[in-house]
Amino acid sequence: MPFPKELQPKGIRQEIVTPVLEGDDRLWVPIHDNVWFKPLLLNITHGYWTSVLRVRRKGVVSCHRHPATVHGYVLKGSWRYLEHDWTAKEGSYVFEPPGETHTLVSEEEGEMLTWFLVNGALIYVDENGKQTGYTDVFDRVEKCRAHYKSVGLSEDYLESIIR
Repeated sequence: MPFPKELQPKGIRQEIVTPVLEGDDRLWVPIHDNVWFKPLLLNITHGYWTSVLRVRRKGVVSCHRHPATVHGYVLKGSWRYLEHDWTAKEGSYVFEPPGETHTLVSEEEGEMLTWFLVNGALIYVDENGKQTGYTDVFDRVEKCRAHYKSVGLSEDYLESIIR
């Protein structure tokens, strides 16, 4: 017997259930050449987002620092950080502590897909650790809004994943 709807807390938001790897390709938001993210949840109340990062090229993606924790799970392909001696391969879980600064590198010709939960921001830095830019959940929301408008998608999907 299902739990009665009338006993759910008042004001509860609807759950999010969405295809992660299938669906409309226009939901993938470009970040750089051959690099996209597909947002799954953009939490403007708590300052985090979760998305799938897709890379379709070899090379350096970005050097950045995190002021808060990041969790990742490799769905397909592999990647590594120049600053570490490990490689995150399909099925790997990655935990990144606050303060971690690293340079993400994709070394395969094929597609890499990784689910990330990013708390706080990505602070882009140069080779001396000097900040060159940043992205946070509000920036991600605006990137999505602009991209979805440019490809003819309504804001319904975007609004459905903002909390």
